[in-house]
Amino acid sequence: MRPLRTTVHPDLDASQTESGRINFRRAARGIILDNDNILLLYTEKYQDYTLPGGGIDEGESLHQGLIRELQEETGAANIRNIRDFGLYREYRPWYNDEYDALHMESYCYLCEIDKELGTPRLEDYELNNGMKPVWINIYQAIAHNEKILAKKNKKAMSVERETYLLKLISRELLGAQASLAGHG
Repeated sequence: MRPLRTTVHPDLDASQTESGRINFRRAARGIILDNDNILLLYTEKYQDYTLPGGGIDEGESLHQGLIRELQEETGAANIRNIRDFGLYREYRPWYNDEYDALHMESYCYLCEIDKELGTPRLEDYELNNGMKPVWINIYQAIAHNEKILAKKNKKAMSVERETYLLKLISRELLGAQASLAGHG
């Protein structure tokens, strides 16, 4: 899968990202488009928009994890035509005695689903944070997340990741659609 970007939190130094004390996590994230609209998760607690998806379980392939996460978080059905989009890597501080840093690899996939969403099966913390699936205009989601980033006084790596990905999706996928339709 093509590399998209690697980010390192400013509070980490090289020794922390190169030590053996790194918690490694893989995640799969879904990109589901309907013209300029995209299926995202809105989280009331953080007031941000994110791609649906999450951590890959032990023994699970990336595609299996993607399908499970999309079903759980959005109620998506008939997930199909899964295609590679790109890999986003990040290193963040990890605040416990066992690890110095978290190395997260987010594998992003384009896919299609049935238009009608079923009932999500969110985890307790997701429900408590007010997470819900929404179809939203991608440009509105980008503008909203940029406002959130402008207000943050600390490094908000997950919102930075999501905003970067949304901008890339809009440029590469929607820009091409607009050009083909004579709107670009």
